[in-house]
Amino acid sequence: MAGSGPRVGVLALQGDVREHLAVLRGLGADAVPVRRPAELDDVAGLVIPGGESTVVDKLSRAFGLREPLVSRITGGMPVYGTCAGLIMLSDRVTDAIAGQQTLGGLDVTVRRNAFGNQNDSFETDLDIPELGDPAVHAVFIRAPAVTETGPDVVILAALDDGRIVAVEQGNLLGTAFHPEVTGEDRFHRRFLQRVAG
Repeated sequence: MAGSGPRVGVLALQGDVREHLAVLRGLGADAVPVRRPAELDDVAGLVIPGGESTVVDKLSRAFGLREPLVSRITGGMPVYGTCAGLIMLSDRVTDAIAGQQTLGGLDVTVRRNAFGNQNDSFETDLDIPELGDPAVHAVFIRAPAVTETGPDVVILAALDDGRIVAVEQGNLLGTAFHPEVTGEDRFHRRFLQRVAG
């Protein structure tokens, strides 16, 4: 059933699309999968889910979505990227594979698989003052980390070792972890507030 809230999209090329759609719909949004430029035209905001950033990059080009996505991001559309989505929103990737492109918009440098492979996945609690209490229970699965930020980037969360795992800049929000798998909806709420604003 469609929500009565704003129509927002989840980039449905790969990754945990269903989980993001469920969180957004649970918050009252009219959330739809986006695979084509025409579907992108129809949404006021977009979530780019986790998955494999190299695959999302290739598929976005194959589906003719790359240029429309860059245009909408540059134009101020609110976008929330988780894990691979954070990589896609980053201006710079230190360990990109040959030919890999991002959509850009976040003035950050990220490192792919910063915490190792699938076996090195972990969970931890993050205190994020902007979200209030309780702490965010964060799940990291082959996650990236932000290694450098530009002057306009707000750091929302970092691990005890200093590695940055949540950032925002203007209309863009990015997390290295997966709130959609733990029932954590405050990042999605923050994203929807930007869409409504």
